[in-house]
Amino acid sequence: MGTEDKRRQFDDIVAHLTAEDPALARLPRRRWPRPVLITALVTGGLLWGLLSVSMVAWGARGVALTCGCVAAFGLVAALEARRGPRH
Repeated sequence: MGTEDKRRQFDDIVAHLTAEDPALARLPRRRWPRPVLITALVTGGLLWGLLSVSMVAWGARGVALTCGCVAAFGLVAALEARRGPRH
């Protein structure tokens, strides 16, 4: 049995299961538009650079600030992932 046959069988099984239970179908994740993505990446990079400088300049307070920012970002990202795609 070739790879193409296995792929076709897999696709048939998935189509059958999602037809029975539409909740199994994955909704496509919305992607950010390219300009927004670039702006977010540049802003995140600059923020990370400033936090890195604060860790050196302020010592323990800078490390605490960086840890707090990373924890807050992680919490928001986890909550967004748990909420799932918006309809």
